[in-house]
Amino acid sequence: MAGIKVVSKINYPLVILGLAIFTSFILFVDLDEQRPQITYTAAIAILMAFWWVTETIPVGATSLLPLVLFPLLGVLDGKMISNSYINYIIFLYIGGFIMALAIEKWGLHKRIALKILSVIGGSPLKILFGFMLASAFLSMWMSNTATAMMMLPIGFSVIAALKETAPKNTTRSFSNGLLLAIAYACSIGGITTLVGTPPNLSFVRIYEIMFPTGQEISFGNWLLFAFPLAFVLFIITLIYLFLAFKPEKNSSQLPSSFFKKKYADLGKMSSEEKKVGFLFIVLVFLWIFRKSITIGNIAIPGWSGMLSAPEYINDGTVAIGVALLLFIVPSSKKSKALVSWNITKKIPWHIVLLFGGGFAIANGFVESGLSHYLGNLLVGAKDFSETSLIVLVTSLMSGLTEFTSNTATTEMLLPIIGGLATEINVNPLLLMIPVTLAGSMAFMFPIATPPNAIVYGSGKLSMWQMAKTGFVLNLIAIVLITILTVTWGTIVFGL
Repeated sequence: MAGIKVVSKINYPLVILGLAIFTSFILFVDLDEQRPQITYTAAIAILMAFWWVTETIPVGATSLLPLVLFPLLGVLDGKMISNSYINYIIFLYIGGFIMALAIEKWGLHKRIALKILSVIGGSPLKILFGFMLASAFLSMWMSNTATAMMMLPIGFSVIAALKETAPKNTTRSFSNGLLLAIAYACSIGGITTLVGTPPNLSFVRIYEIMFPTGQEISFGNWLLFAFPLAFVLFIITLIYLFLAFKPEKNSSQLPSSFFKKKYADLGKMSSEEKKVGFLFIVLVFLWIFRKSITIGNIAIPGWSGMLSAPEYINDGTVAIGVALLLFIVPSSKKSKALVSWNITKKIPWHIVLLFGGGFAIANGFVESGLSHYLGNLLVGAKDFSETSLIVLVTSLMSGLTEFTSNTATTEMLLPIIGGLATEINVNPLLLMIPVTLAGSMAFMFPIATPPNAIVYGSGKLSMWQMAKTGFVLNLIAIVLITILTVTWGTIVFGL
């Protein structure tokens, strides 16, 4: 799961500038004389994009603009636009996040990470692999911000141990590679599941809004599609970081007992950890196998098919169902459950509102006709081959997400890409999926994603080290996303 920082200070010059741009656009621009709603929707989208990117006011507050401006300008009914902020995707995120908070509360995430590291070993390559595996796995289910924050102290303890056992100044390069491995693995792991990073959830809902008769993107088939990309990118990143930050001979070897001791220091697994772990496994199983999974002629039936109305069940239903059990299943403390309602204070409600704002914008694009209008403007893209189009939109998103919120950028770009796909008569998934994946492929700059910022904030890395390493990975990610979409995507989604 991805995070986004919360801004408390208000930049009033940018507030005024944004409003001036918004007003000027409405007064002096006329995109379609017959349908002024197109111009109004574009003006609202520009204002939101400007305030989102510059973080002029808190992103959650910016996300509420459609609730006021769409009805005020006659674009959408207030009741209709309000429904954008409450839907099953929102509850999928909330339920998944409550589970992640429960795992964090009882320390199960640290136990998982140290167990992985204790099993893998202490050679340089194994250390990198262990940290990346633990970071990637946890980021599939938890906030990648929380994962990076948890893995960083463990990383520092390893670096300190290496310095004690190696000659002076021989571990610096490898230490930098280890820190980058934590940050990059968090992003790579996040793309694997729908709850792993917000752009994935944004894509599912925006696709449903724009193409209500299209196929359902379930947790299981997204995992089936995205896992090969994450796996290959994981291996390439591991090898690349090891070669780029290769330690001097015998300078980064830890005794096999190092991680085993740290794991032993955690003590026995508590009953709460066992209960949360069991519910987590149940949640993942129910998510993956809710709907039938089909690969060619092979079909694995989903459990919802055993119900009288399987179409009534969605991934949000599952997430909230298991989250409710966390409030019911008792802990070892008298009359207390595994989690209390206080834990909901830690849910990033600004991201929940960010989702809603993005879904509202998508609704506005469709209902006003703006997505059709923009698609017509880009209709010249029909002369491109499908592969060239995928490379183009993936590269565009990969570049933008280095400087802006990946969730906000995804939610602004997907309706445009969906409109383009309609106008040039290609399967919208062919373009919308690569854009979504590219939204999480931000490896170059600290501002691109919270794990990058956390690792850079340690003061151990230079901007240049992160930028040059990340640039290569960005290029590799664009190539892999393109190849995966036109090959594996054809099998999983029928692209």
